[in-house]
Amino acid sequence: MPRNEALLRLHKTLLGRRFELRKRLGMELDDLSHGKGSQPSGGDAADAAFDSSGEEIASQLAELEAKELAQVERALRRLKQGTYGKCETCSCKIPVARLNALPYSTLCIKCQREMETEGGWVGGRGDSDWTRVADQHNPMEDRVVNLSDLEIDLSK
Repeated sequence: MPRNEALLRLHKTLLGRRFELRKRLGMELDDLSHGKGSQPSGGDAADAAFDSSGEEIASQLAELEAKELAQVERALRRLKQGTYGKCETCSCKIPVARLNALPYSTLCIKCQREMETEGGWVGGRGDSDWTRVADQHNPMEDRVVNLSDLEIDLSK
């Protein structure tokens, strides 16, 4: 029963985080589209560069928050489906301590480490054999490509 109570607390945490992210993203996107960046500052080139870098940072922050919001939404969907708190790779229960630290985690610590050390896809699926990917039967054979082969008739 304590795990279920912890999952209910995490559900409330995820709902709160989703609300906060939606609110912040709405304000940041509004500022970027018609607010601070569209008004001329009347300063010199250094002021313009500073304003531009501030807008770039705000844009990058909004992008990171949008990614986090997507992860939170995914965690909430998993809660509804009854799969929240289970590792997507090995189906083991993700420890509540990990979920408290990262509520939208989808992997247990072991699978997360394996993914990070293998530098790619989960569960060994990243060990792709790229030599099999080719347009021809013999992937080692160089193919001559003419520019005319790549041209597309856009008049149609």
